Amino acid sequence: MKRSGFPGQSDESGFSLLEVMISMGILTIGLLAVLATLGFAISATQTSQEDIIARQLASEAMETIFTARNTSQIPFSSIANTTAIPPGIFLPGANAPKCPGPDGILDTIDDVNCLTASGAVCPNGGVECLTEPGPDGIIGTADDTILSLNNYTRTIAITPLNDANGNAIPTLVQVTITISYTVPNHGGVKTYVLDEYISAYH
Repeated sequence: MKRSGFPGQSDESGFSLLEVMISMGILTIGLLAVLATLGFAISATQTSQEDIIARQLASEAMETIFTARNTSQIPFSSIANTTAIPPGIFLPGANAPKCPGPDGILDTIDDVNCLTASGAVCPNGGVECLTEPGPDGIIGTADDTILSLNNYTRTIAITPLNDANGNAIPTLVQVTITISYTVPNHGGVKTYVLDEYISAYH
């Protein structure tokens, strides 16, 4: 801004205090937005392993159901919770992930304790665990690192479906698999939900 008419005064003027404060406020808001985005990205990176495990636990359970249906290992009517009428084979409620028993299907009454790569029972009552190589880089040796999945639960809910007239469809059900898990040093419970429709036909 030009000033004139006053002897001994410069023709150039600087920023006013108000303009400087407004600029600093805008800059602060911008920096806070960048920091919030960075914090969210770091948090997402820290929980990515747990999120991948949750998706895998849901997918493998759904695959065992489809495989059992496709191979006619179980009748279609057995794809129901044990609390249903007539009862099916799937345990109700949230269950710790165990390994499939003789029927080869997860979350049924014959599930068994899981084993590590070296053949020992997984910690925390046989809840599924991951075996990672220790310093020697070889899986199945004494220095392996065992990661227990005892912070995960899996719920398989099977819902009969009705047609437009409200009549039950005997050849179609909805399977909802919910994985709930806590993330260490993150706080709170996260969930992953997988929904599929399964028919008696394949």
